[in-house]
Amino acid sequence: MGKSNVIEFQGREGRSDPLTELLRAGAEQLIYQAVEAELQELLAEHSGRQLEGGQAGVVRSGYLPERELQTGVGPVTVRIPKVRAKTGEPVTFRSALVPPYVRKTKALEAALPWLYLKGISSGEMGEALAVLVGPQAQGLSASTVSRLKQVWAQEYRSWCEERLDKDRWVYVWADGVYSGLRVEQAKLCALVVIGVNERGEKRFLAMEDGVRESTQSWREVLLKLKSRGMNVPELAIGDGAMGFWAALEEVYGETRQQRCWMHKTMNVLNCLPKSVQAKAKQALHAIWQAETRADAEKAFDLFLKTYEPKYPKAALCLQKDREELMAFYDFPAQHWQSIRTSNPIESTFGTIRHRTKRSKGCLTRDGMLHMMFKLGQCAEKNWRRLRGFDYLAKVITGIKFKDGIEVTNINQAAA
Repeated sequence: MGKSNVIEFQGREGRSDPLTELLRAGAEQLIYQAVEAELQELLAEHSGRQLEGGQAGVVRSGYLPERELQTGVGPVTVRIPKVRAKTGEPVTFRSALVPPYVRKTKALEAALPWLYLKGISSGEMGEALAVLVGPQAQGLSASTVSRLKQVWAQEYRSWCEERLDKDRWVYVWADGVYSGLRVEQAKLCALVVIGVNERGEKRFLAMEDGVRESTQSWREVLLKLKSRGMNVPELAIGDGAMGFWAALEEVYGETRQQRCWMHKTMNVLNCLPKSVQAKAKQALHAIWQAETRADAEKAFDLFLKTYEPKYPKAALCLQKDREELMAFYDFPAQHWQSIRTSNPIESTFGTIRHRTKRSKGCLTRDGMLHMMFKLGQCAEKNWRRLRGFDYLAKVITGIKFKDGIEVTNINQAAA
Protein backbone atom coordinates (compact mmCIF):
# COMPACT_ATOMS: atom_id res chain seq x y z
CA MET A 1 0.00 0.00 0.00
CA GLY A 2 2.98 2.27 0.48
CA LYS A 3 3.96 2.08 -3.18
CA SER A 4 2.92 5.18 -5.14
CA ASN A 5 1.70 4.94 -8.73
CA VAL A 6 2.08 8.68 -9.39
CA ILE A 7 4.70 9.41 -12.03
CA GLU A 8 6.34 12.80 -11.79
CA PHE A 9 7.14 14.54 -15.08
CA GLN A 10 10.75 15.69 -15.20
CA GLY A 11 11.75 18.91 -16.87
CA ARG A 12 8.24 20.18 -17.52
CA GLU A 13 9.52 23.75 -17.60
CA GLY A 14 11.68 22.94 -20.60
CA ARG A 15 8.96 21.21 -22.58
CA SER A 16 7.57 23.14 -25.53
CA ASP A 17 4.53 22.95 -27.74
CA PRO A 18 5.51 21.01 -30.92
CA LEU A 19 2.88 22.83 -32.96
CA THR A 20 4.19 26.23 -31.89
CA GLU A 21 7.75 25.16 -32.67
CA LEU A 22 6.62 24.03 -36.13
CA LEU A 23 4.88 27.35 -36.78
CA ARG A 24 7.95 29.24 -35.62
CA ALA A 25 10.25 27.24 -37.88
CA GLY A 26 7.86 27.74 -40.80
CA ALA A 27 7.75 31.48 -40.08
CA GLU A 28 11.55 31.70 -40.17
CA GLN A 29 11.63 29.87 -43.50
CA LEU A 30 8.94 32.12 -45.02
CA ILE A 31 10.72 35.27 -43.86
CA TYR A 32 13.98 33.99 -45.33
CA GLN A 33 12.34 33.30 -48.69
CA ALA A 34 10.58 36.69 -48.77
CA VAL A 35 13.75 38.61 -47.88
CA GLU A 36 15.68 36.67 -50.52
CA ALA A 37 13.04 37.64 -53.09
CA GLU A 38 13.44 41.31 -52.11
CA LEU A 39 17.22 40.97 -52.48
CA GLN A 40 16.93 39.46 -55.97
CA GLU A 41 14.72 42.39 -57.02
CA LEU A 42 17.38 44.84 -55.85
CA LEU A 43 20.15 42.97 -57.68
CA ALA A 44 18.02 42.88 -60.84
CA GLU A 45 17.56 46.67 -60.67
CA HIS A 46 21.33 47.15 -60.66
CA SER A 47 22.12 44.40 -63.16
CA GLY A 48 23.19 47.05 -65.65
CA ARG A 49 26.09 48.12 -63.44
CA GLN A 50 29.01 45.89 -64.48
CA LEU A 51 32.77 45.90 -64.25
CA GLU A 52 35.03 46.07 -67.31
CA GLY A 53 35.30 42.28 -67.39
CA GLY A 54 31.51 41.86 -67.35
CA GLN A 55 31.25 40.96 -63.67
CA ALA A 56 28.30 42.29 -61.67
CA GLY A 57 28.90 45.68 -60.09
CA VAL A 58 26.49 45.04 -57.14
CA VAL A 59 26.91 41.73 -55.34
CA ARG A 60 25.94 40.00 -52.08
CA SER A 61 28.24 40.59 -49.14
CA GLY A 62 27.28 38.31 -46.25
CA TYR A 63 24.66 39.01 -43.57
CA LEU A 64 23.95 41.50 -40.84
CA PRO A 65 24.05 40.13 -37.27
CA GLU A 66 21.11 37.89 -36.44
CA ARG A 67 18.25 39.43 -34.48
CA GLU A 68 15.08 38.11 -32.97
CA LEU A 69 11.74 39.40 -34.14
CA GLN A 70 8.90 39.08 -31.62
CA THR A 71 5.79 37.65 -33.27
CA GLY A 72 2.49 36.14 -32.21
CA VAL A 73 4.08 32.67 -32.20
CA GLY A 74 7.09 33.76 -30.18
CA PRO A 75 10.59 34.98 -31.12
CA VAL A 76 11.69 34.28 -34.70
CA THR A 77 15.32 34.61 -35.77
CA VAL A 78 15.90 36.68 -38.91
CA ARG A 79 19.06 37.22 -40.98
CA ILE A 80 19.14 40.18 -43.33
CA PRO A 81 21.69 39.96 -46.19
CA LYS A 82 24.03 42.78 -47.17
CA VAL A 83 25.12 43.98 -50.62
CA ARG A 84 28.25 45.74 -51.85
CA ALA A 85 28.75 48.00 -54.84
CA LYS A 86 32.14 47.49 -56.51
CA THR A 87 31.88 50.61 -58.61
CA GLY A 88 30.05 53.88 -58.52
CA GLU A 89 27.45 54.94 -55.95
CA PRO A 90 27.13 52.73 -52.81
CA VAL A 91 24.02 50.52 -52.55
CA THR A 92 22.32 49.46 -49.33
CA PHE A 93 19.73 46.71 -49.07
CA ARG A 94 16.79 47.46 -46.77
CA SER A 95 14.02 44.91 -46.46
CA ALA A 96 10.49 46.28 -46.58
CA LEU A 97 9.27 43.16 -44.78
CA VAL A 98 11.74 43.43 -41.89
CA PRO A 99 12.87 47.09 -41.68
CA PRO A 100 16.02 48.00 -39.75
CA TYR A 101 15.78 48.06 -35.94
CA VAL A 102 12.30 46.47 -35.88
CA ARG A 103 12.07 44.03 -32.99
CA LYS A 104 8.38 43.14 -32.98
CA THR A 105 5.53 42.80 -35.46
CA LYS A 106 2.90 45.50 -35.80
CA ALA A 107 0.17 43.05 -34.77
CA LEU A 108 2.01 42.32 -31.52
CA GLU A 109 2.59 46.02 -30.91
CA ALA A 110 -1.13 46.63 -31.43
CA ALA A 111 -1.87 43.95 -28.82
CA LEU A 112 -0.17 46.01 -26.12
CA PRO A 113 -2.71 48.86 -25.98
CA TRP A 114 -5.51 46.34 -26.46
CA LEU A 115 -4.37 44.37 -23.40
CA TYR A 116 -3.99 47.56 -21.43
CA LEU A 117 -7.44 48.82 -22.38
CA LYS A 118 -9.07 45.50 -21.60
CA GLY A 119 -7.78 45.36 -18.05
CA ILE A 120 -4.11 44.39 -17.91
CA SER A 121 -2.20 47.05 -15.97
CA SER A 122 1.19 48.16 -17.23
CA GLY A 123 2.87 46.39 -14.31
CA GLU A 124 1.29 43.08 -15.29
CA MET A 125 2.06 43.45 -19.00
CA GLY A 126 5.19 41.30 -18.89
CA GLU A 127 3.38 38.31 -17.38
CA ALA A 128 0.51 38.59 -19.87
CA LEU A 129 2.87 38.73 -22.84
CA ALA A 130 4.88 35.80 -21.54
CA VAL A 131 1.72 33.70 -21.76
CA LEU A 132 0.93 34.94 -25.27
CA VAL A 133 4.33 34.87 -26.98
CA GLY A 134 6.52 32.86 -24.63
CA PRO A 135 8.92 33.67 -21.80
CA GLN A 136 11.59 34.76 -24.29
CA ALA A 137 9.65 37.95 -25.13
CA GLN A 138 11.98 40.94 -25.13
CA GLY A 139 11.39 44.65 -25.61
CA LEU A 140 7.74 44.47 -24.56
CA SER A 141 7.66 46.45 -21.33
CA ALA A 142 5.41 48.90 -19.55
CA SER A 143 7.30 51.77 -21.15
CA THR A 144 5.97 50.63 -24.53
CA VAL A 145 2.44 51.26 -23.29
CA SER A 146 3.48 54.71 -22.05
CA ARG A 147 4.77 55.62 -25.50
CA LEU A 148 1.59 54.38 -27.12
CA LYS A 149 -0.53 56.47 -24.76
CA GLN A 150 1.16 59.53 -26.21
CA VAL A 151 -0.13 58.42 -29.62
CA TRP A 152 -3.64 58.10 -28.17
CA ALA A 153 -3.44 61.68 -26.95
CA GLN A 154 -2.58 62.91 -30.44
CA GLU A 155 -5.38 60.83 -31.98
CA TYR A 156 -7.84 62.28 -29.46
CA ARG A 157 -6.83 65.86 -30.26
CA SER A 158 -7.22 65.23 -33.99
CA TRP A 159 -10.61 63.57 -33.45
CA CYS A 160 -11.86 66.58 -31.46
CA GLU A 161 -11.21 68.82 -34.47
CA GLU A 162 -12.96 66.69 -37.12
CA ARG A 163 -15.72 68.42 -39.03
CA LEU A 164 -19.30 67.26 -38.48
CA ASP A 165 -21.02 69.01 -41.39
CA LYS A 166 -20.43 66.09 -43.75
CA ASP A 167 -23.47 64.32 -42.23
CA ARG A 168 -26.95 65.28 -41.14
CA TRP A 169 -27.33 64.38 -37.45
CA VAL A 170 -30.90 63.42 -36.60
CA TYR A 171 -30.82 62.16 -33.00
CA VAL A 172 -28.24 62.73 -30.26
CA TRP A 173 -27.82 61.03 -26.89
CA ALA A 174 -26.04 62.85 -24.08
CA ASP A 175 -24.89 61.71 -20.66
CA GLY A 176 -22.19 62.25 -18.06
CA VAL A 177 -19.96 59.26 -17.31
CA TYR A 178 -18.28 59.54 -13.94
CA SER A 179 -14.71 58.28 -13.80
CA GLY A 180 -13.97 58.15 -10.08
CA LEU A 181 -11.08 60.62 -10.38
CA ARG A 182 -11.16 63.65 -8.14
CA VAL A 183 -9.49 67.02 -8.48
CA GLU A 184 -9.55 68.91 -5.20
CA GLN A 185 -13.17 68.54 -4.06
CA ALA A 186 -14.76 68.21 -7.50
CA LYS A 187 -15.69 64.86 -9.00
CA LEU A 188 -14.78 64.69 -12.67
CA CYS A 189 -16.88 63.11 -15.38
CA ALA A 190 -16.72 62.67 -19.13
CA LEU A 191 -19.47 64.50 -21.00
CA VAL A 192 -20.39 62.19 -23.87
CA VAL A 193 -22.52 62.85 -26.96
CA ILE A 194 -23.44 60.15 -29.48
CA GLY A 195 -25.24 61.01 -32.70
CA VAL A 196 -26.98 59.09 -35.46
CA ASN A 197 -26.77 60.41 -39.02
CA GLU A 198 -29.24 60.18 -41.90
CA ARG A 199 -27.90 56.72 -42.82
CA GLY A 200 -28.56 55.33 -39.36
CA GLU A 201 -24.86 55.20 -38.40
CA LYS A 202 -24.10 55.95 -34.76
CA ARG A 203 -20.90 57.83 -33.94
CA PHE A 204 -19.27 59.48 -30.97
CA LEU A 205 -19.47 63.23 -31.49
CA ALA A 206 -17.97 64.52 -28.25
CA MET A 207 -16.13 63.21 -25.22
CA GLU A 208 -14.99 66.04 -23.00
CA ASP A 209 -14.15 66.21 -19.31
CA GLY A 210 -16.18 68.46 -17.06
CA VAL A 211 -16.85 69.24 -13.42
CA ARG A 212 -19.99 67.23 -12.72
CA GLU A 213 -22.72 67.99 -15.27
CA SER A 214 -22.89 71.75 -14.93
CA THR A 215 -24.57 74.02 -17.44
CA GLN A 216 -21.25 75.70 -18.23
CA SER A 217 -19.52 72.38 -18.96
CA TRP A 218 -22.33 71.26 -21.28
CA ARG A 219 -22.47 74.68 -22.92
CA GLU A 220 -18.79 74.38 -23.84
CA VAL A 221 -19.37 70.91 -25.32
CA LEU A 222 -22.38 71.98 -27.42
CA LEU A 223 -20.75 75.19 -28.63
CA LYS A 224 -17.73 73.22 -29.77
CA LEU A 225 -19.99 70.78 -31.65
CA LYS A 226 -21.69 73.74 -33.31
CA SER A 227 -18.33 75.26 -34.31
CA ARG A 228 -17.40 71.92 -35.91
CA GLY A 229 -20.49 72.15 -38.11
CA MET A 230 -23.10 70.00 -36.34
CA ASN A 231 -26.62 70.86 -37.49
CA VAL A 232 -29.66 71.25 -35.23
CA PRO A 233 -30.71 67.69 -34.24
CA GLU A 234 -34.36 66.72 -34.36
CA LEU A 235 -34.31 65.11 -30.91
CA ALA A 236 -31.93 64.98 -27.93
CA ILE A 237 -32.15 62.14 -25.42
CA GLY A 238 -30.70 62.28 -21.92
CA ASP A 239 -31.36 61.90 -18.22
CA GLY A 240 -32.76 64.59 -15.92
CA ALA A 241 -29.49 66.47 -15.40
CA MET A 242 -30.54 70.10 -15.64
CA GLY A 243 -27.16 71.31 -16.86
CA PHE A 244 -27.47 69.65 -20.27
CA TRP A 245 -31.03 70.79 -20.95
CA ALA A 246 -30.31 74.40 -19.96
CA ALA A 247 -27.30 74.44 -22.28
CA LEU A 248 -29.27 72.75 -25.08
CA GLU A 249 -31.95 75.46 -24.98
CA GLU A 250 -29.25 78.10 -25.38
CA VAL A 251 -27.27 76.47 -28.20
CA TYR A 252 -29.85 74.27 -29.99
CA GLY A 253 -33.16 75.73 -28.88
CA GLU A 254 -35.17 74.11 -31.73
CA THR A 255 -34.23 70.55 -30.74
CA ARG A 256 -36.96 68.45 -29.13
CA GLN A 257 -36.19 66.92 -25.73
CA GLN A 258 -36.71 63.33 -24.61
CA ARG A 259 -36.04 62.26 -21.02
CA CYS A 260 -34.56 58.80 -20.54
CA TRP A 261 -37.17 56.42 -19.18
CA MET A 262 -34.57 54.17 -17.52
CA HIS A 263 -33.17 57.03 -15.46
CA LYS A 264 -36.63 58.38 -14.69
CA THR A 265 -37.81 54.96 -13.52
CA MET A 266 -34.86 54.65 -11.13
CA ASN A 267 -35.39 58.19 -9.81
CA VAL A 268 -39.07 57.58 -9.12
CA LEU A 269 -38.45 54.23 -7.46
CA ASN A 270 -35.85 55.84 -5.20
CA CYS A 271 -38.68 57.97 -3.79
CA LEU A 272 -40.71 54.89 -2.83
CA PRO A 273 -40.24 52.25 -0.13
CA LYS A 274 -38.96 48.88 -1.31
CA SER A 275 -42.27 47.20 -0.45
CA VAL A 276 -44.09 49.00 -3.28
CA GLN A 277 -41.28 49.35 -5.82
CA ALA A 278 -42.14 46.18 -7.75
CA LYS A 279 -45.74 47.25 -8.47
CA ALA A 280 -44.69 50.84 -9.14
CA LYS A 281 -42.15 49.64 -11.67
CA GLN A 282 -44.84 47.72 -13.55
CA ALA A 283 -47.06 50.83 -13.55
CA LEU A 284 -44.19 52.92 -15.00
CA HIS A 285 -43.50 50.33 -17.69
CA ALA A 286 -47.16 50.49 -18.67
CA ILE A 287 -46.66 54.16 -19.54
CA TRP A 288 -43.71 54.03 -21.92
CA GLN A 289 -44.62 50.63 -23.36
CA ALA A 290 -48.12 51.77 -24.38
CA GLU A 291 -48.99 51.49 -28.08
CA THR A 292 -50.41 55.01 -28.35
CA ARG A 293 -49.89 58.31 -26.61
CA ALA A 294 -53.50 58.28 -25.40
CA ASP A 295 -52.96 54.95 -23.64
CA ALA A 296 -49.72 56.28 -22.16
CA GLU A 297 -51.49 59.37 -20.83
CA LYS A 298 -54.11 57.17 -19.13
CA ALA A 299 -51.40 55.02 -17.54
CA PHE A 300 -49.58 58.20 -16.48
CA ASP A 301 -52.70 59.61 -14.77
CA LEU A 302 -53.36 56.26 -13.10
CA PHE A 303 -49.87 56.22 -11.60
CA LEU A 304 -50.32 59.74 -10.20
CA LYS A 305 -53.72 58.92 -8.69
CA THR A 306 -52.34 55.73 -7.16
CA TYR A 307 -49.16 57.05 -5.54
CA GLU A 308 -49.57 60.83 -5.14
CA PRO A 309 -51.69 60.78 -1.94
CA LYS A 310 -49.13 58.73 0.01
CA TYR A 311 -45.91 59.37 -1.92
CA PRO A 312 -46.12 62.93 -3.31
CA LYS A 313 -42.36 63.12 -3.88
CA ALA A 314 -42.45 60.19 -6.31
CA ALA A 315 -45.44 61.66 -8.15
CA LEU A 316 -43.73 65.06 -8.45
CA CYS A 317 -40.54 63.42 -9.78
CA LEU A 318 -42.58 61.86 -12.61
CA GLN A 319 -44.96 64.74 -13.28
CA LYS A 320 -42.33 67.49 -13.71
CA ASP A 321 -41.00 65.95 -16.96
CA ARG A 322 -44.30 64.71 -18.37
CA GLU A 323 -44.10 66.41 -21.74
CA GLU A 324 -40.45 65.48 -22.30
CA LEU A 325 -41.12 61.86 -21.36
CA MET A 326 -43.80 61.57 -24.08
CA ALA A 327 -41.86 63.20 -26.94
CA PHE A 328 -40.89 59.88 -28.57
CA TYR A 329 -44.53 59.26 -29.60
CA ASP A 330 -44.10 61.98 -32.25
CA PHE A 331 -41.38 60.01 -34.03
CA PRO A 332 -41.44 56.76 -36.07
CA ALA A 333 -42.40 53.71 -34.02
CA GLN A 334 -39.39 51.88 -35.49
CA HIS A 335 -37.15 54.29 -33.53
CA TRP A 336 -38.94 54.14 -30.17
CA GLN A 337 -36.73 51.41 -28.79
CA SER A 338 -33.64 53.57 -29.30
CA ILE A 339 -34.85 57.08 -28.54
CA ARG A 340 -36.80 56.66 -25.30
CA THR A 341 -33.68 55.84 -23.26
CA SER A 342 -30.00 56.78 -23.23
CA ASN A 343 -28.98 53.11 -23.44
CA PRO A 344 -26.57 53.67 -26.38
CA ILE A 345 -24.29 55.48 -23.94
CA GLU A 346 -25.05 53.36 -20.88
CA SER A 347 -24.40 50.04 -22.62
CA THR A 348 -21.20 51.27 -24.23
CA PHE A 349 -19.70 52.66 -21.05
CA GLY A 350 -20.80 49.73 -18.93
CA THR A 351 -17.74 47.76 -20.03
CA ILE A 352 -15.53 50.85 -20.03
CA ARG A 353 -16.26 51.37 -16.32
CA HIS A 354 -14.80 47.93 -15.57
CA ARG A 355 -11.48 49.03 -17.05
CA THR A 356 -11.37 52.55 -15.61
CA LYS A 357 -12.14 51.30 -12.10
CA ARG A 358 -8.91 49.32 -12.13
CA SER A 359 -6.84 52.27 -13.33
CA LYS A 360 -8.40 55.22 -11.53
CA GLY A 361 -5.69 55.31 -8.92
CA CYS A 362 -2.85 55.69 -11.40
CA LEU A 363 -4.39 57.72 -14.21
CA THR A 364 -4.24 61.45 -14.76
CA ARG A 365 -7.21 63.52 -15.81
CA ASP A 366 -6.14 63.47 -19.46
CA GLY A 367 -5.08 59.82 -19.27
CA MET A 368 -8.54 58.77 -18.15
CA LEU A 369 -10.16 60.73 -20.98
CA HIS A 370 -7.81 59.28 -23.61
CA MET A 371 -8.48 55.76 -22.34
CA MET A 372 -12.25 56.31 -22.56
CA PHE A 373 -11.77 57.64 -26.08
CA LYS A 374 -9.86 54.55 -27.23
CA LEU A 375 -12.30 52.17 -25.55
CA GLY A 376 -15.16 54.08 -27.16
CA GLN A 377 -13.57 53.66 -30.58
CA CYS A 378 -13.31 49.91 -29.98
CA ALA A 379 -17.00 49.75 -29.06
CA GLU A 380 -18.02 51.93 -32.01
CA LYS A 381 -16.80 49.29 -34.47
CA ASN A 382 -19.46 46.85 -33.25
CA TRP A 383 -22.43 49.23 -33.38
CA ARG A 384 -25.28 48.40 -35.69
CA ARG A 385 -27.25 50.85 -37.75
CA LEU A 386 -30.35 52.33 -36.17
CA ARG A 387 -33.38 50.09 -36.50
CA GLY A 388 -35.71 51.55 -39.13
CA PHE A 389 -33.00 53.86 -40.49
CA ASP A 390 -34.93 54.37 -43.74
CA TYR A 391 -37.45 56.49 -41.77
CA LEU A 392 -34.77 59.02 -40.83
CA ALA A 393 -35.17 60.81 -44.15
CA LYS A 394 -38.85 61.39 -43.35
CA VAL A 395 -37.94 62.83 -39.96
CA ILE A 396 -35.45 65.20 -41.61
CA THR A 397 -37.95 66.40 -44.22
CA GLY A 398 -40.43 67.29 -41.48
CA ILE A 399 -43.07 64.61 -42.04
CA LYS A 400 -45.34 64.49 -38.99
CA PHE A 401 -45.88 61.33 -36.98
CA LYS A 402 -48.63 60.47 -34.53
CA ASP A 403 -48.23 57.44 -32.29
CA GLY A 404 -45.32 56.38 -34.48
CA ILE A 405 -47.27 56.43 -37.76
CA GLU A 406 -47.10 59.01 -40.55
CA VAL A 407 -49.93 61.53 -40.31
CA THR A 408 -50.66 61.11 -44.05
CA ASN A 409 -51.17 57.37 -43.56
CA ILE A 410 -53.53 58.04 -40.65
CA ASN A 411 -55.61 60.40 -42.82
CA GLN A 412 -55.73 57.84 -45.64
CA ALA A 413 -56.88 55.14 -43.24
CA ALA A 414 -59.61 57.44 -41.90
CA ALA A 415 -60.75 58.23 -45.44
